[in-house]
Amino acid sequence: MTATLANIQAAKSQKPRGGRRLVLRGIEWRTYSRLLRDLGEKRVRLTYDRGVLELMTLSLTHERDGRFLGRLVVLLTVLLGLPIMSGGSTTFRRRIQRKGLEPDDCYWITNEPAMRGKKRFVAKSDPPPDLAIEIEITRSALNRMAIYAALRVPEVWRWDGTILTIYLLESNGQYAESGTSGLFKWLKATDIPPYLAMRTRMDENAVASAFEAWARQQIAAQRPARP
Repeated sequence: MTATLANIQAAKSQKPRGGRRLVLRGIEWRTYSRLLRDLGEKRVRLTYDRGVLELMTLSLTHERDGRFLGRLVVLLTVLLGLPIMSGGSTTFRRRIQRKGLEPDDCYWITNEPAMRGKKRFVAKSDPPPDLAIEIEITRSALNRMAIYAALRVPEVWRWDGTILTIYLLESNGQYAESGTSGLFKWLKATDIPPYLAMRTRMDENAVASAFEAWARQQIAAQRPARP
């Protein structure tokens, strides 16, 4: 079975808030790889899992939420003095396991020094991103968390438009839901949604400033008192 760009344009959505989605079965790995090359920078998210290919166009809500969550992550690293390298929606894939996806956003933080200055990700030698952001305004038909696990991404934030869920990769190779971030130990999953909701009343710069003021207070509270 061969997938074409015409298939993508014909995709139907069952959830009006999100993007349009098309699922194709019986797709060979080489067809998936060819589509990745042919689509280039087009805003279509491809998810591949052992012969099943999902193509999804991205809505304004999807993109806006992903970009803003990423903005908060970058802001946290600035406040904490942590290095960071953005990976955006880089395609990550494992040919042996026949799995691949594109996160809505991703970052190297702990492993930033290993990626500094690189223009290409090499799965065989480069570390996976330390954090991936997954926007689930339209739920994927595939188990994207299982693909993230195969890619060995340590932490995934999943936002469904209302609730932020943080998943941490355990030693058994499975994700466990966590109340707090593994990278930002004091940050709770419940801390961020109120700021996403504030965007209905304030512009994003104002919301980011409010988040920064709150984060500064939290960081100061974590520091040991001077004798």
